[in-house]
This record gives sequence, C-alpha cells and structure tokens, in this order.
Amino acid sequence: MCGITGFIEWNRDLSEELDLVLSMTSCLEARGPDAQGTWISGPCAFGHRRLSVMDPENGAQPMTIQEEQAVYTIVYNGEIYNAPELKEELRQRGRYFRTNCDTEVLLQAYIEWGPDAVERLNGIFAFAIWDSVHEHILFARDRLGVKPLFYSEAGDTLVFGSEPKSLLQHPKVEASVGPEGLAEIFVIGPARTPGHGVYRNIKEMLPGQVMIFNRLGLRRFSYWKLEAQAHEHSIEDTAAHVRMLLQDTMDRQLISDVPVCTLLSGGLDSSALTALAVDYYRRSQGQMHTYSVDYEGNDQYFKAHSFQPGADAPWIKRMVEELGTEHHWITFDTPELVDALRDSTLARDLPGMADVDASLLLFCKEIKKGATVAISGEAADEVFGGYPWFHRKELLESGTFPWSVATDLRSSLLSPEIRDWIRPEQYVADRYSQAVAEVPHLNGENEDQARMRLMSYLNITRFMPTLLDRKDRMSMGAGLEVRVPFCDHRLVQYVWNIPWEIKTVGGREKGILRKALEGILPEDVLYRKKSPYPKTHHPDYLAKVKGQLLDILDNPASPILPLIDADKIRTIAASPEASSNLPWFGQLMSGPQLFAYLTQVNFWLSHYRVSIR
Repeated sequence: MCGITGFIEWNRDLSEELDLVLSMTSCLEARGPDAQGTWISGPCAFGHRRLSVMDPENGAQPMTIQEEQAVYTIVYNGEIYNAPELKEELRQRGRYFRTNCDTEVLLQAYIEWGPDAVERLNGIFAFAIWDSVHEHILFARDRLGVKPLFYSEAGDTLVFGSEPKSLLQHPKVEASVGPEGLAEIFVIGPARTPGHGVYRNIKEMLPGQVMIFNRLGLRRFSYWKLEAQAHEHSIEDTAAHVRMLLQDTMDRQLISDVPVCTLLSGGLDSSALTALAVDYYRRSQGQMHTYSVDYEGNDQYFKAHSFQPGADAPWIKRMVEELGTEHHWITFDTPELVDALRDSTLARDLPGMADVDASLLLFCKEIKKGATVAISGEAADEVFGGYPWFHRKELLESGTFPWSVATDLRSSLLSPEIRDWIRPEQYVADRYSQAVAEVPHLNGENEDQARMRLMSYLNITRFMPTLLDRKDRMSMGAGLEVRVPFCDHRLVQYVWNIPWEIKTVGGREKGILRKALEGILPEDVLYRKKSPYPKTHHPDYLAKVKGQLLDILDNPASPILPLIDADKIRTIAASPEASSNLPWFGQLMSGPQLFAYLTQVNFWLSHYRVSIR
C-alpha cells in the first residue's frame, strides 16, 4: 500500500516544480513510510510514498518502462491479487519482467492491453499511468472503492492524490466549501455521496471507473457495476459457492513478503477469516497473530441493547483457544480516545466517525508494531445483509438512508441562514432519489424482493464506502495495510443476486454465510448474534467530549459558530437522556459521537482554514 499524487499541466514544462511535487508527496508519508519517489517529464509530475509489502528490494515507484520511443510511468496504491496469473499470461505473450512486484505486472498489463487491462484485475487499487504514445494519463480505481483517489480539474490542469491533503498543497486547489459541501458535512456526514470530495473543487473518483486526461480534457467511463442476474443455485450449491469464493479470496490475500495478522472481534466475520488464515498458515509458515480492541471500563459500563447484544471479550477468548493464535489484547482509555479525535480528522482531512475513527487509528498504530498487513472482516454486513435495517420493517420502508433517519434533528442543529442555504431535507431526498434511480432491476421480482435488492444496493454503494474510507485512512495513517476479503468483487456480485430467502436461510441474518462456514467455525460462534465494532461505554467519554464542545460554543472565535444553532446544542447537552441516546449515524454514533463530531468539524474548519462561500 502506498500514497500517490501528482499533477498535469498541458501548457507547461514542470521540470522546475520539484519542490511542489515533493510537498505534495511528503504529506502522504504516513501512507508510505518506507520510501519516497518523484518523476517529472514535460507536462506531467508524479509523486509516490511506499509501504513495502511485495518485493521490497525492487518495487520502487514511480516505475517507468521504456520501449523504443514509448515511455510508460506508473504510480500505484494497492494490491493485485491475481498478479501471478497475469504475469504468467504476459510472459507467454513475450513480456519480460525484472521484478517480483505487482506494480510491474500492472504496468506491463497496461502496455499490452491498454485501458482494457483494468477488467482483468482482481484487487484493491488506485493508480495513474503516463502514456507518452497517446500523450494521456490513465487513472483507475478498484471496483468497490477500497483504495481512494481524489482529483481536481481546472482548465488544462488536473491534480490528483490518495488523500485531499496532497491536493491542497497545490496552489490551484483551495480549502473552500460551498452549500453542497456543508450539506455533506452536516446532513450526510460522516458518509459522503459517491464522487463527492466535500471541498468545493475536489472530487473523488468513483469505484469501478477509469478516467483518461489528455489535451482535449477529461473523459470518464465505468468498467464495472453491479448487475442484476437471476440466481439459479440451490441453497446447498449457493453455500458451497460462497465458501469456495471466500477460500480462494483468502488464499490470494494472505500472500505477502511481510508479516500478516487478522483483526479478531469474536464475531462471525472476523472469526471466519481468522480460521481460514490459520488454516493457510498451518500449510505454509506457522502461527497466526490476532489483535482485538477494547476500552477501559467497558466490562463495568457495557449494557446490552438491540445493536450490541453481548460483550466481545469472551468470544475472542473462545476463538483464540479454538485456533491457537498468538493474541494481542489492545485496550485504550478515555483520554487517549479524546486526544486522538484530532489525529483522526487529520488522517481523513475531514470530520469522521468520532471515537470510532480515533480508536481504529490508535489500534492500527499498535498493530503496526508487530505487523505490516492485517486482514479485516469489513463489509460482510453490507454484502450479506447483517445490519438491523435489513430486518426492521420501519427502516426498510423509511424512504431514506436507514442509517441516517434523523434529518430533522440534524437540520435543527444548524443556524437558520445555513439551513436555508443548504436545505437539508431536500438535499437528503435528492441524494436518496439519485441512489434509488441507479439500482439495476431484475424482471419478475415482486415488491418485497425489489425492496431487499434496493436495500442491499444502498448498503454496498452508500454505507460501505463510509467504513472503507475509515478503514483506509486510519490504517494508512498508521502505515498499516488492511485487506478486506469480503470486498472481493466476485463475491459481492454473486451474493448481491442471492434471493433474500436464501440469504436468510435458517431464519437468521447472514444465514447463507453461516451455512457456508459450517465445519470451519464452532457452532456457538457460527450462530452468535451480530456485534458491531466495539466502542467505549465509559461515561467519562461523554463528559469529556461534551465539555470540549461546550468550551467551543463559549468561544466567540470558534469557526463553527456561524454554522450552527449553539443554543439548541446546549439544550441537548443539558439533557442526560438526549446526550446518551440521540440518534446520529448508524449503530455506533449517538449522543457522545455527535458532540465529538461537532468538535471535529470545528477543528477541521480551523486547522485547514476552510473558507465558506
């Protein structure tokens, strides 16, 4: 994994712009702590920060291949899991390789097949390739958007990077936000509308998309989207196919030249991936290391509820004993979580998921001390239908994004001027209608089947990116690569078309996944109720973040004040019930996270010197 950046100005020779390229590249150091490289040729400048995972000796970037008068140069962030097969095919077609890294495979594949090469890739990636023959830059992003790529276009100039911070180093890219950006922050956030970069002149490349920038401008096209297809398999055959896809995905994603571990919560998803990883390592190189996160006082203050019916620790211990892993218990206290709110904002360049972000950043920093690559169970709930909103009639029929059903509350927190400017209710309605209009339909489906297809589509294309953003930014902020096997595009496409009655076989959420894992996991773990990513339940956290926000409200210089209704927020803070149970976002963000989020917004506005216009 790495950080990439660069820019193109067709009417300039950029040979004198090394300092700017270095500035754009150096700010991505956390993503690639092992090496830095730059490349400038005529109108094109690339920068790269490297986290060495495959072929550490020979995989330096930017990487250039020259064939007679043709020059091809790549900067790339990601992993190509089918690189060995592609390499063999390219060799048979006469191509010669000088490294063992997937970067060279990717560049050779482009030289051989052009833009069509992306359709052959299995992996997580974002890359840019300079092609001197066609005098263009080709950009591509993986099908599910696991790896990020932001860009800003201004006339004959295009600036790009793995994170907004690298673009903001360029003089043509400003940290300004308009009404849409504010709506993204206050109404949609911490989610983002696909393609939206929040900053006025920054966009994010869509998943499954290719862009080509030449002297005529920017052209975009999609090479992959979810397709509605009839499902022909029986329950038994479906379970067998899911199991086969998971096994193949794990075998591919466990290949690494550096240490690999798994994130183990004791739940179905992480336990399954850990069991498959342990089996793989028993066949190859020994004991597996696993990591879990918890918080001081959770054993005392945790209270079971519908979203989190039980504590994780006993189940983690159960799986560690079952699999014989070398386990690492990581625990954080309230002051660490509060202090990390700023660092997690800097990692995203935007307000995020409050302590859910902060704890993951701290967690990844601890893991990095012993490993460079981690396997995570992220995305299984979106793909297989595990969240409560898949199963509750009032949320299925809410007519909006089910993880964010409190638009009226969000609107009430804004100042009247901002509320009139961004029109929160209309903004959410428009974004929801946009998402609904995208859904591919299958002829013959009844109303209930169509509703579940819609819910699955919303989760894969609107909710899952929020968690993938979080996973990428927090892990790469610690120089840790996290792989997400449940985002394998073959698995996602197949499962999306499994009828709901098969997905929930046995009357359980994610029933078909449980059936596919029979014999891999102990039965009690296999049928354990879902438990989300753990958060702190310590009342000190609420007190700390509430106190911080109230201090911000009392400071007339706070940049957030013109945007919000401070009196309304003070009223919420004064109510013990509202402070604890206020719905804000998804399963993990309620009252304490609202206060922390608004604190992050204020810090972001100040630190990035964001102009509102």
